[in-house]
Amino acid sequence: MNIEQDLALDMVRVVETAAIAAARTMGQGRGAESDQMAVTAMRGAFESLPIAGTIVIGEGERDEAPMLWIGEPVGAKPPEGAEYPQVDIAVDPVEGTNLCATGAPNAIAVLAASEKGGLLHAPDCYMEKIVAGPACRGALDLDAPVEENLKAIASCLNRDVQDLVIVVLDRPRHEKLIAGIRRAGARIQLIGDGDVSAGISAAINGSGVHALMGTGGAPEGVITAAAIRCLHGAMQARLVIDTPELEERVKRMGIVDPHRVYRARDLAPGQRLIFAACGVTKGTFLEGVRFFGGGYRTHSLVMTRSLNEVRFLDTVHLDRPPGPRGVRLN
Repeated sequence: MNIEQDLALDMVRVVETAAIAAARTMGQGRGAESDQMAVTAMRGAFESLPIAGTIVIGEGERDEAPMLWIGEPVGAKPPEGAEYPQVDIAVDPVEGTNLCATGAPNAIAVLAASEKGGLLHAPDCYMEKIVAGPACRGALDLDAPVEENLKAIASCLNRDVQDLVIVVLDRPRHEKLIAGIRRAGARIQLIGDGDVSAGISAAINGSGVHALMGTGGAPEGVITAAAIRCLHGAMQARLVIDTPELEERVKRMGIVDPHRVYRARDLAPGQRLIFAACGVTKGTFLEGVRFFGGGYRTHSLVMTRSLNEVRFLDTVHLDRPPGPRGVRLN
């Protein structure tokens, strides 16, 4: 089985199912419920896939079930005597739970999949990140002052620093970073949540975003790295290991150097990679789920690394026969 060719659309259906479930709760102010609805729907969708899948990045450890826990097996039971391919999967059933809860833009259901061993088993901790588009490959330096990175990005894009838009999570920990970007003269787009979608936007020409900078979740960093590899973008990242307990945990996970600077291909080293996302709420590059009288409409993105394909899918799901006036696609 070629994972990318045979499973890409199946992975789209998984994120679509999660997005539809979460979208039913949009704006209700109950983030935990949004997440739970998406998790349950995503788990059910995995049950029909012909894979021997393992969740390598999920919602927590096994004792945190019913969330999609790290190490959880997913996929259909194979026929007697048959074997399905081993697939590692990183999931975020609702990336931007608070965005969904408030009806804000850029909540997505997202996953990355690869052959076994193709995704770093990242601990649930913070990660420093800098992400930009393909033109900036080899130009980023996580240890350089922010002003130097901005000059490098501007040079690669044939722009002035003042032309750049940098996405940063709106957090107190980024006060110094934000001040440095402003001092350099670049513009800033502060976001409340959703640095996976922001990282992808930074790697897509024409999105109006030129880089993502700052510290976010490590699991989200690995999922972003899978997308960046499919887009041939630029990324550097480093785990934030700030407690003895966390240092011990990363050792148990096989991470020898906790201070290593990772590139996208280190975080997602797989040769066969799938990235799939479906909009929950309307966002920068994906529409949200739209419901109408006879079903619902989704807008999804699927990318594959070795096939060099990026597809946007606008899909109408009919859940019952339309009435005499037909289906209205609002």
